[in-house]
Amino acid sequence: MTDRSSSQGGGVRAVPFFDAHCDTVLKVLDDGLDFVRGGPAHVTFPDMLKGNVRAQIFACFVLGERHPGEEAERAEALIRTVERMADGTDGAMRIARTGKDLRDAFDGGPIVAILGLEGADPLQGVAENLRRFADLGVRDLIFAWQDNPFSGTAFGENTPLTREGERLLGLAEELRVMVDVSHLSDRAFDDVCRMATRPFIASHSNCRALCPSLRNLTDPMIRRLADHGGVMGINLGTYFLDPATHDHVMPRFAASRAPGVSEDERRRLRAEADAIPRPTLEWVVRHIVHAIRIGGEDCIGLGGDLDGVRRTPEGMDSIADYRQLLPMMRDAGLGERQIEKVASKNMLRVFSEILPS
Repeated sequence: MTDRSSSQGGGVRAVPFFDAHCDTVLKVLDDGLDFVRGGPAHVTFPDMLKGNVRAQIFACFVLGERHPGEEAERAEALIRTVERMADGTDGAMRIARTGKDLRDAFDGGPIVAILGLEGADPLQGVAENLRRFADLGVRDLIFAWQDNPFSGTAFGENTPLTREGERLLGLAEELRVMVDVSHLSDRAFDDVCRMATRPFIASHSNCRALCPSLRNLTDPMIRRLADHGGVMGINLGTYFLDPATHDHVMPRFAASRAPGVSEDERRRLRAEADAIPRPTLEWVVRHIVHAIRIGGEDCIGLGGDLDGVRRTPEGMDSIADYRQLLPMMRDAGLGERQIEKVASKNMLRVFSEILPS
């Protein structure tokens, strides 16, 4: 891993970034975050500019149990929020609907927001309802966040894709919407691998060999993803990166979500979870290097889960801090071609292939 043919040091052209998952739109809609001017969030427009982030997937996350009977309306409100965020930049950011929109963003055009649907609950159990959201501009689809009528999930019952989930897979491919397997159960992942005819991604999933979270991919899963031409995006959540943090945090987090837990007890458990020191950014690079070793340099990208995860590694306080990874990847032996693939080119390739031309 020593291709250093186009050094980026000493003020040479900045490396552009493509981030495959953030939850920032919820903070804009629900908490009043000023995305355009900046505020208390990982992802803001000023930080995207500062960090040379040319493409960002904004997840429109809707969970049926939180919005019963109003899942579709909630998703549409989130989509409209991303549209307003883009409108507020006076043309400096637009919503990408085509592969050309994406390529233009990396060739001097406006940076792009990509609409993602995290969890298919807004489809209300009917695959055909994806057509409506594709018309609204959704270009990335995670079938389930917790077990639903389409798929089992990592922290659920490890059930496979349902018949309706199989229909949803076929329709997503027909509509040129990216199939995104983050959060899916191992059995559902196997089903996608068996049935998919196009590349797919795991937008914010890490390496289970390094950190045992069921949200992460095993080595055989990474290999199968790569064999399909897909890409995985490294998640910056500390409990998906560092096994010691995972072992400390996850039991307390699970206990805080148990039925009947008082609000005081929930706060106590989460305070205990947050008491552990943040791991270093070296963990991000370790997952990148491991994924390359298993699946090759074309299968790895970035999907920080920013504004969705509670804590990030030391030194990663906003999306602009992706730049901190560049010298660390060089020190780990990655060449400039590989670094650019991780930073943006792999995600750009796979989305350019899947999105309408």
